[in-house]
Amino acid sequence: MRPPTALLVIDLQQGVVTDCFDADRVLDRTARLVDRARAEGVPVVWVQDHGDFAEGTREWDLAAPLGRRGDEHLVRKAYRDSFADTDLAAVLDVLGTRRLVVAGAQSDYCVRTTTQAAAARGFDVTLVADAHTTTDAEHDGVRISGEQIVAHTNMYFAGLRYPGQRFDVVAHDRVELSSAG
Repeated sequence: MRPPTALLVIDLQQGVVTDCFDADRVLDRTARLVDRARAEGVPVVWVQDHGDFAEGTREWDLAAPLGRRGDEHLVRKAYRDSFADTDLAAVLDVLGTRRLVVAGAQSDYCVRTTTQAAAARGFDVTLVADAHTTTDAEHDGVRISGEQIVAHTNMYFAGLRYPGQRFDVVAHDRVELSSAG
């Protein structure tokens, strides 16, 4: 039997998703995944960036249609890695989590860094292929679209391997939550 699963939603805040690729549909898909997790009794853990956004501001707030319930854990982070200098590891330990299903923003920063950190910490990880997003980027004169970055992040993560662990990239409507085994 596969150990317990948690849905990890990273930085889908108003101040983060502005100008992100396919943001409205990513938010809608994530909201549907959150609803499924709640219905199946799978814990939802929210991560919000407080390094760039002051708590209580519009930018800090989750983007609609997302909303955290009072009994769901909130992890406040200041770094790309949601484990760095936060209580995320302790929260997941209390929940008995061994597998993370990950959605969020931005694909090339906080999502990729956190999924890699989770893998290095021994978690099985499912990256929700169509429930993460980012903005267009430019580096050294090379411009890359948010859509390309999302596709590259999915490709990168699909090839991740650690001994004895399972990693996959699955569309939101095909993710197995409580029944994963």
